[in-house]
Amino acid sequence: MSLTGTPFFLTVIALLVVAVVLPFALWSRVRGPKPVRAVARLGMLLFAQVTAITLVFVMVNNANSLYDNWDDLLGTSDHVEAAKDLGPDGLGGLKTKDEPKQLVQFGPPKDSVVGPGVQEGEFKGRISGVSGEVYVWLPPQYDDPAYKDKKFPVVELLPGFPGSAKSWMGTLKAAEQLKPLMEQGKVKPFILVAPRTTLLGKVDTGCVNIPGKVNADSWLSVDVRQMVIDNFRAEDKPASWAVAGYSAGAHCAAKLALAHPDRYRAAISLSGFNDPKMEPASLAGQDPKLRVESNPLTILKTANQAGRPPRSALYISGASGDGYEAGLALKQLAKNPTTVKVKLIPPGAGGHGTAVWKNQIPEVFRWLSGVIGTEPPAGGTGTGPGRNPEPGHGTGPGHGAEHGRTPEHPRGPRHA
Repeated sequence: MSLTGTPFFLTVIALLVVAVVLPFALWSRVRGPKPVRAVARLGMLLFAQVTAITLVFVMVNNANSLYDNWDDLLGTSDHVEAAKDLGPDGLGGLKTKDEPKQLVQFGPPKDSVVGPGVQEGEFKGRISGVSGEVYVWLPPQYDDPAYKDKKFPVVELLPGFPGSAKSWMGTLKAAEQLKPLMEQGKVKPFILVAPRTTLLGKVDTGCVNIPGKVNADSWLSVDVRQMVIDNFRAEDKPASWAVAGYSAGAHCAAKLALAHPDRYRAAISLSGFNDPKMEPASLAGQDPKLRVESNPLTILKTANQAGRPPRSALYISGASGDGYEAGLALKQLAKNPTTVKVKLIPPGAGGHGTAVWKNQIPEVFRWLSGVIGTEPPAGGTGTGPGRNPEPGHGTGPGHGAEHGRTPEHPRGPRHA
């Protein structure tokens, strides 16, 4: 029975009803010695408590898209079939342009929570060795005959940890909110792509490549990207690609965009952080070297010192102590052509939760519409107009630089 399915939800409700009625019906009818009666009554109370807690968990999980299935919940999922050492560029010496197209069968999603128009497909990344599902939503213009020869810009959507690939479409209602704005011409017609990011049970990959464990960076920035280009009328130029995330996904979004300006033009970071150790389950945060190298501050600082500031535009929002200071630190380091917009979320707006991120979607995508498809002013290195370089020649993760951590305060449990 599916963890997020209606049958399981209704079963839990039915069990709770039974658990509430049971003591009223049997409390005084329990027979036997006093110890036996006490144990039986205690069992009824415990049954009621367990079913009540289970119902609350199911409601919270369904509302926030934390765990997709039983394997994710129990930490037994493993979507890594191989994790070769792919080198600094994450390609392992391969060139995606030389590979045949990887066609994937997309169809209706298994879970209707993602809303209308969303397609689901599963595939194995040729380079990363990761297998997983990907949800894709096409803008209203995609099937319009007037746009039959047009290619569309793309935004990859990343949840936090724990988090489901369905969260942006389901909980945050991204497609539902953006469709009328696209029809009105207020937001560009983006293809929305939500790939699986929970790859190794109870640990957060930090969106990094770790030989022998996982190639999460290459899964997101190479395999998923190329799969979308192969299967849809998607632009392939970096200027038409962006990545957005919240919480741990926000950290990934900033990290991927700054490390790979040859793959992404922009990033949206909602309530994120720079130091990967801010997520206790992060593999990157647990490794001293990776903790430094995967910090967006390190990536930006290293690129600046090399005279190659990335042609990246970042939108960073967060409350004080919950992403805002991280954004200010990046903004202070940014040099042309890197740009960083930082927005303070006021106290009382909703804290570190999906309601806050959901409300920001129209604003951040209006900002993104002014950035995607454009090139920053000349003066830095990066991908020029009309070029489509082989992924892997971006800023890179940086090596040996200090991570320059700014005051970022640990938070309570994250809503994905």
